[in-house]
Amino acid sequence: MDYKEKIIEEAALMFRTYGIRAVTMDMLAQKMGISKRTIYENFADKNELLVSVLQWMAGKQKELTVRTFDESQNVIEAIFSLFDRMNEHFRNMSPAFRLDIVMHHNDILNNLKEKREYQYPPDQSEILKRGVKEGVFRKEIDVEMTNQCLFEVMRLSHEKDSLSTDYANKSELFRNFYINYLRGISTPKGLELINFYEKKYKR
Repeated sequence: MDYKEKIIEEAALMFRTYGIRAVTMDMLAQKMGISKRTIYENFADKNELLVSVLQWMAGKQKELTVRTFDESQNVIEAIFSLFDRMNEHFRNMSPAFRLDIVMHHNDILNNLKEKREYQYPPDQSEILKRGVKEGVFRKEIDVEMTNQCLFEVMRLSHEKDSLSTDYANKSELFRNFYINYLRGISTPKGLELINFYEKKYKR
């Protein structure tokens, strides 16, 4: 791992823990035991570092999603498992990080989204296709239209009350809405699996 990647990882941890504005380049250099000059040799300024951090975080989120679906026995288990892991991710994130993004760096985030370098909400089409293949989603569903509907559900949930720090309540609201939507496109087998994993993950 080179210095640039180490700086990105440490900055990501500090931003998530303390918020973006609270972390200075001096603090980052001191925490890593390197000179501030080393940071500026890799990043022109803090904004450039933040762009790299957000790209790195998006990559890690994608890796987590792929790994979760690879490790799961079926697509319903994967969905519940991913909800569980993402909830843990946000519980460990300081509210200051999200507030700083929305209030001071939203232009950076929107620019990354336009370039599709920070895709949120993610594409659901592969999940839907796998579910149809496994017999848990009805084969007659229009995958592209259903994907768009789920995309809008996730987008609106993500954007609504973006300054709110009540992640637990928002997460539970979104999870219930999403799962109930899946019930509407599920086969009897899918409904049975949803009921099973809903009880399992609530425990």
